[in-house]
Amino acid sequence: MNATMTRSSWNEIVEKCRGGARLNRQDGLVLLQDAPLSELGQVAHELRTRRAPADQVTYVIDSNPNYTNICTTDCAFCAFYRKPGHSEGYTLSVEQVMERVGRAAELGATTVLLQGGHNPDLPLDYYVSLVRETCRRFPDVTPHYFTASEIHQMAKVSNLSVREVLQQLKDAGQSSIPGGGAEVLSDRIRLKVAAKKGGADTWLEVHRTAHQLGYRSTATMMYGHIEEDEDLIEHFERIRELQDETRGFTAFVPWSYKKGNTPMQARIDALGRKPAGAARYCRILAASRLYLDNFDHVQASWFSEGKKTGQIALHYGADDFGGTIFEENVHLATGHEVKTTVEEIRTLIREAGFTPVQRTTHYTPIG
Repeated sequence: MNATMTRSSWNEIVEKCRGGARLNRQDGLVLLQDAPLSELGQVAHELRTRRAPADQVTYVIDSNPNYTNICTTDCAFCAFYRKPGHSEGYTLSVEQVMERVGRAAELGATTVLLQGGHNPDLPLDYYVSLVRETCRRFPDVTPHYFTASEIHQMAKVSNLSVREVLQQLKDAGQSSIPGGGAEVLSDRIRLKVAAKKGGADTWLEVHRTAHQLGYRSTATMMYGHIEEDEDLIEHFERIRELQDETRGFTAFVPWSYKKGNTPMQARIDALGRKPAGAARYCRILAASRLYLDNFDHVQASWFSEGKKTGQIALHYGADDFGGTIFEENVHLATGHEVKTTVEEIRTLIREAGFTPVQRTTHYTPIG
């Protein structure tokens, strides 16, 4: 695309966004490939202020522990899992998980995001007990537990439908699920990096069913590996369509692939692909704010992209700064480690020019 066509296409997109018109796939490619980044950020920030208070950025006090690293799914991007029988494999008891939830609660956490591997030896009652005990012992903590693929694993082991599994978890007290495991919702990509998780419809159907039962959930995206821009637009399309249908997503949360110690590392190196950097992250955030016109919240991640990049991202369409993440092991397994405190998160938000506002899992302000 030449400079004149790029400027003309970009100007048309700006007019569409400001007029409330929906962008199409070709528009999305312009956002990811040709739109001037600084101007893209300005328009994204403008649209963000229509959906959230312009002077505020929200955050949640949370922790992300894991209950098992035993997994049979063999995702190419994962450094965390261990196969059944591996000497480094572990599965925590319900009581051990509650100890971790308790430590998070003592630090002020109102959300715990719990996830793990696909362990075929765990019965459905184990998962239901985790939810029930969390709600009983820590009523101020929202159990934001289990990704779509884990819920599929529960259904497989218990010989129940996804709906029946979600209903049992809901009866135990669960009201939200995290968006992990989406990777890129393009069958071409998912079947290369996470074939045993199934295609895009597999992830989408869990979230559709959860929304129908009254759950809220997030939509995530892991980019920066073997995908092309067309795959990312496919991802945007699929979650935007489901949001039109259910209105069940609270936020969109993208992050970049961390290749360290992962089975896919050699493939990425052979392709000569460099890690996605801050500019790419800001572009994807801003593009998502323009394209996902039915999402109220877009989350910037100090954790996955670094604190300074997270601050900059707050000017590229994001209105939320994620959580404190007191405990995290999945990214840690790749060699990526970033820590913070509640006070530092508040300081980072202020330094970026906004007022920090604590929120719940469901994006309701606290205080």
